[in-house]
Amino acid sequence: MTHQDRHVVFYHAPQSRSRGTLNLLEELEADYELRVLDLEATRQPAYLAVNPMGKVPAILHRGMLVAEQPAVMIYLADLYADRGLAPALDDPLRGPYLRWLVFYGSCFEPALIDRSMQRELAPPSRSPYGSWDDVMNALTGQLAAGPWLLGGRFTAADVLWGTALHWTIGFRLVPELPLLREYVDRVHARPGMQRAAAREEALRAGRS
Repeated sequence: MTHQDRHVVFYHAPQSRSRGTLNLLEELEADYELRVLDLEATRQPAYLAVNPMGKVPAILHRGMLVAEQPAVMIYLADLYADRGLAPALDDPLRGPYLRWLVFYGSCFEPALIDRSMQRELAPPSRSPYGSWDDVMNALTGQLAAGPWLLGGRFTAADVLWGTALHWTIGFRLVPELPLLREYVDRVHARPGMQRAAAREEALRAGRS
């Protein structure tokens, strides 16, 4: 695939979940066009014509929409496979890598939202995640071996989780356990994450 074939258009709202995709694009040193919008604009017809769900992140690659944050992460890391942030299909780590990317959307976020809204816990047979403790025990157990989610290898899954834990700890939705704080700090110390932070700050200040 040529350099031009890997160009993506990225729809991003500052101070939103799409920050994780900005972080990944910088980690990958990807070729991308940034289209910035505020969260109100995501519900307007112009953006709904791009993503009918009215959510960010969303990317367009070769005219096709990729949305839902874990899917965007998987797609981009595979598109830029030469950057080494996605285990190959024949790599034993591929399964765990996919597991933790999907776990974020299928278990962590639903549990986080239910907990933050103080909803009554659903019976185990009807819950997508079991309990909050189940989710956090699985995550902290996986991170305990460190330094990264898959042990010694940094992947796009760490970009997703490092970003998510940064904001959820910051909003006191997740306890600031030493294990989690140290992990977040390691992720955010990386050069790509630093570049993304500088770009996000420029966007917040009204600079492109």
